[in-house]
Amino acid sequence: MRIAVNAQKLVKDKMEGLGWFAYETLKRMVKSHPEHEFTFIFGKGIERDFIFAENVKAINIGPPYFRPMAWYLKFEYLLPRYINRNNFDLFLSPDGWSSTKIKIKTVSVIHDINFEHYPEFLQKSFCFYYKHFFRKWAHHSMRLATVSEYSKWDIAKTYGISEDKIDVLYNGASNIYSPVEKHIIESTRNKYTEGFPYFVFVGALHPRKNIINLFKAFDKFKLSDNQNIKLVIVGERFYWNKQTEEAFNSLKYQSDIIFTGRLSQEELKQVLGSSLALTYVSLFEGFGIPLVEAMNCEVPIITSNTTSMPEIAGDAAIIVDPTSVDEISKAMSEIATNEKLRSKLIEAGNVRKLDFSWDLSAERFWKTIEKVL
Repeated sequence: MRIAVNAQKLVKDKMEGLGWFAYETLKRMVKSHPEHEFTFIFGKGIERDFIFAENVKAINIGPPYFRPMAWYLKFEYLLPRYINRNNFDLFLSPDGWSSTKIKIKTVSVIHDINFEHYPEFLQKSFCFYYKHFFRKWAHHSMRLATVSEYSKWDIAKTYGISEDKIDVLYNGASNIYSPVEKHIIESTRNKYTEGFPYFVFVGALHPRKNIINLFKAFDKFKLSDNQNIKLVIVGERFYWNKQTEEAFNSLKYQSDIIFTGRLSQEELKQVLGSSLALTYVSLFEGFGIPLVEAMNCEVPIITSNTTSMPEIAGDAAIIVDPTSVDEISKAMSEIATNEKLRSKLIEAGNVRKLDFSWDLSAERFWKTIEKVL
């Protein structure tokens, strides 16, 4: 069987949730199924690090520009022309991007449809493109997959698609994430926070990540903090806007917030594993991979009571209303002062994390593919 794969999210040193899902599942699938031929279709140049096995070929189909007109040209003309002319049996998209003009069987993984619920967080042209085409692609695909029961329900309800057409794969976390030793905790805290304990946030600084309320909650928490606890923010400021800047500048304790930018996986493991807790209070998540990474590092979690987050975190987290600064701040205080609670959350995480692995994700992904063959 010849399978064409949308590999546009495989970009070296710049992968986030969708990219890691593609990387971890595709790597396992192509190695587990050497009897099939996979053609990875890149968008920003072919990365040899992502040619995982001898049964993987690669092609680049641009343009690589991050603009709706370029997307339209690629996905509605260049991509289907290539696929329809080359006798593929299946088109596979691990990030949901597809085409209405592909004439073969299609399987797409739509991780979430946050743009349907928070359009104000996107440029208008981007949001129009997503809302117009993802609905079309969802109906055009022979089968869909997603990464949580919440997203399955949301996609089915919003797009009028039977839940029977959608499989839940879940995400995993890299094996690199594991508990860190005491001397690593000490050296990491010395490097980033002058030796003091800290909360950590991991992710792009997008408005739906609720960074402003996290800042405000931390500022309120600091009023009663006697341990000189810091807040470490891991992620690029790509989405940093005027509102975020104004909120940050209004903080009394802004000097206690440290921005690291993007980190390598090894660095992230050390920073996450050395923290008091992961503070992940997004307004919307289709899954939230940092939740599982924190569990694997034996770090307690503060997360939101919305969308998929309670489903993924289970009882390994303090669940809060992300719109309530008071609730987030109170959870920080509980984590900072209650060692028994921290231990309880870590124990729960050690059980909960067993439900999530990239091996399981890849196996489920392949079972979805088999359903259309």
